[in-house]
Amino acid sequence: MHTDQPTFFFFDYETWGVSPAKDRPCQFAGVRTDADLNVIGEPLVIYCRPPADYLPNPEAALVTGITPQKAMNEGLSEPEFITAIHNEMSRPNTCTLGYNSVRFDDEVTRYTCYRNFIEPYEWSYKNGNSRWDLLDVMRACHALRPEGVNWPENDEGNTSFRLEHLSVANGIEHSNAHDAMADVYATIEMAKKVKQSQPKLFDFFYKHRGKQKLNALVDIVNMTPLVHVSGMLSTEHQKTALIAPIGWTPIKALITIDLTQDITPLIELSADEIKDRLYTKRSDLEEGQLPIPVKLVHLNKCPILAPLGVLTADAIERTQIDKEECLRKQQLLQQHPQIREKLDAVFAENREFPTSPNIEEQLYNGFFSPSDKAQMRIIRDAKPEVLGSLDIQVTDPRIAPLLFNYRARNFFHTLTDQEQKRWLLHCRDKFEQELPNYMLNLENLGAQHQGDEHKMKILKAIYHYVEQLVS
Repeated sequence: MHTDQPTFFFFDYETWGVSPAKDRPCQFAGVRTDADLNVIGEPLVIYCRPPADYLPNPEAALVTGITPQKAMNEGLSEPEFITAIHNEMSRPNTCTLGYNSVRFDDEVTRYTCYRNFIEPYEWSYKNGNSRWDLLDVMRACHALRPEGVNWPENDEGNTSFRLEHLSVANGIEHSNAHDAMADVYATIEMAKKVKQSQPKLFDFFYKHRGKQKLNALVDIVNMTPLVHVSGMLSTEHQKTALIAPIGWTPIKALITIDLTQDITPLIELSADEIKDRLYTKRSDLEEGQLPIPVKLVHLNKCPILAPLGVLTADAIERTQIDKEECLRKQQLLQQHPQIREKLDAVFAENREFPTSPNIEEQLYNGFFSPSDKAQMRIIRDAKPEVLGSLDIQVTDPRIAPLLFNYRARNFFHTLTDQEQKRWLLHCRDKFEQELPNYMLNLENLGAQHQGDEHKMKILKAIYHYVEQLVS
């Protein structure tokens, strides 16, 4: 295959928990396709051994069916695991994509790279590379051009965008949901379905997945309305809104106003009042208090944005968006320039989020400098035996503690006696803190699934694994 041809790399992780920062991957599956979504090359399916200072969430194992024993027996060490994945994702002209991958799986890749001294971002933008996510494309297809795809409903009577529901409704084999490879093939088949049924929509959102192309759609001066589809929006309008872009935050998020909502608070309230109300949960608003109709759109997270023209008469009927009323509100915004000033003031200071004391959750505390990146490459390439005595000059305070954890988890035999004691003490403290609640949860799950032989087998396996781990 000619390496310059653009390809898709479809992928999925199964993990031991729901937090990409705190939890660990247990399985990865990925396969490459050509631009027409035909599979090329062999699939990559690998397991990852759980680290010695980590308690796998039993709920996750019940979903995936993967026991810690299976991952230990068949898995790679985390550095080997992420290296194999990174090699695929960083091949030139690769568009890496999954289902809900921007919010979850891409974060797993980044955090796992970070723990293992691989640059966490470059795989997704260097050498003609990019990333994409099919979940919001499915939402957009449903809201704007639903023909040709079957749309299943969930118990609440709303459309279900769960991959296993969509694939069953569309006759796609998905008997093994939450097996990473089954999920990958189901994602490819759903992508094909949209590409065949609605080729223009598919191609438009594919071309507009990166921030340069998305930026070209944005007209802040005139606040030209855009169609936006997002899981954060209400089902009332099929997860769709007409938004008016009005400014940028200091970290380059697009500030937009949701024209499907009441914009009165933006006119009547001061900047401070807007800020207070914006960060108050809707459920905590007093009776009669309107929510602030503002949404931040991150152009580097493959958001769905399109010109007003995609709202055909059919799409308007489906989404129940009153286009005329939205345009009237846009004119009202133009008559109140102070709204822009107020929102600039609201977002002028970045909100301070508390920093986790755990070094491994501090990926977003800052970028590594070029010289630190060079030192990290030396760490990656070094033989395990010399890691303790490497003469490296780093400025970032995260690197030294990350290096100790990296050595202790993956090359315990290379630690000095003193270092081994330090690591075992860390494990003991961590388990003493976490075990009481963990075992209680395990017991509750056991009581809950007493009649289910398969689930009880998994829970018992976890119990035995943890018993051995902490002994």
